[in-house]
Amino acid sequence: MEDSTFTNDTVLGQSPLAWLSVGLTIAAALVILWFLIRKPPMGFQVRFMLLFGLGVLPIAAAGTGNMVGFAHTQSVSFCNGCHVMEPYIADVRNPDSMSLPAIHGRVDMFGRDACYACHADYGMYGTIATKFSGMRHLWHYYDDFRDLTIEEALPKIELYQPFSNAACMRCHSTTGEIWQRLPDHSGSRDTLLSGELSCMSGGCHGPAHEFSKEAKARAEEAQP
Repeated sequence: MEDSTFTNDTVLGQSPLAWLSVGLTIAAALVILWFLIRKPPMGFQVRFMLLFGLGVLPIAAAGTGNMVGFAHTQSVSFCNGCHVMEPYIADVRNPDSMSLPAIHGRVDMFGRDACYACHADYGMYGTIATKFSGMRHLWHYYDDFRDLTIEEALPKIELYQPFSNAACMRCHSTTGEIWQRLPDHSGSRDTLLSGELSCMSGGCHGPAHEFSKEAKARAEEAQP
């Protein structure tokens, strides 16, 4: 069963800009077809129409299309484009799962972009840094993971660096009354802020994608 949050998780379903880009492309094509079929004299009005058909409309279509494409790279469905990510996305989309990714994936505010919302590098240049990191993902996929089965790939998939508490604190600021009301939270706040204790550590919220840790442990046990 799939969470209804993702039932319309397509490029055209996500953004009116996608439809605008399609409309601009069609309008440009119609202007060009009109000129090729009618072959009108090159007067001022025809030149003005061609300015839009060959310049303004295509540039606007490309601009809006790039914006839509850029936004789509933040979606869960885009992350599911690599077959080795299928178990991760299946868990995020599972309405019965109580894993951290699934719980956060059910949040309406960023459910469709749940992977990006948690794994993005924030700050002044956060979006750019995240996109460059995504290019590294693409390189590693085609270089190391493309020909592997999911079972072979799971033990090898790792973060480039440990998951930062700062990523959790973008939403869970540690200053809210409900958060501080829990003794385990209030008693460990300083070590969480310093990074000495991870939100993902055992006894706290544990690993986000526990099945991947289990797969790695099984692979290590199977080694001679």
